[in-house]
Amino acid sequence: MASASLKEQISNWRVSSVLNRDTSSFGKQYLLDGSHETCWNSEQGTPQHILVEFKVPVLVDKVSIQFQGGFAGKATKLIDLGRKADICPLYPEDNNKLQTFVLPKHEQCVDRRRIKIQFLTSTDFYGRIIVYSLDVHGRVAEHSETTLEQSRQQDPAGATLESASADISGTVIKIE
Repeated sequence: MASASLKEQISNWRVSSVLNRDTSSFGKQYLLDGSHETCWNSEQGTPQHILVEFKVPVLVDKVSIQFQGGFAGKATKLIDLGRKADICPLYPEDNNKLQTFVLPKHEQCVDRRRIKIQFLTSTDFYGRIIVYSLDVHGRVAEHSETTLEQSRQQDPAGATLESASADISGTVIKIE
């Protein structure tokens, strides 16, 4: 199944702060509204974050973010809050372009319900983050058993999946 936007699967999203607590001008709702005229603007200080919760387990393969140049995340990481583990670091550029970050293959086969994008530092001297657009891409996890063999079929090289172990009682593949 092809990767698609998971916006319809998002049940809730939160942000660490909003500039001057002005949610009507800079609130979290503007992350997913699809408009290039609105944005989420954090308060100053680091770290800042965006938390995304899904209605159902999803397989995430990439995350797209559009920052305002001068207010981009610098040291950034993607975290799986269910496993309480880092998924991967992200390396945003300080520009206005839509940037897409592809997850490592071995992380794309893990069911997730909650992810966090954590901005440890910012390109802004005061630590503010401005995001015009956010999207998470992937697919809804199948509710049948996911096996290591199925994952290897998606990644024939299998090199990064050798240390994976399948949880046969559910749909989760745990990476150790």
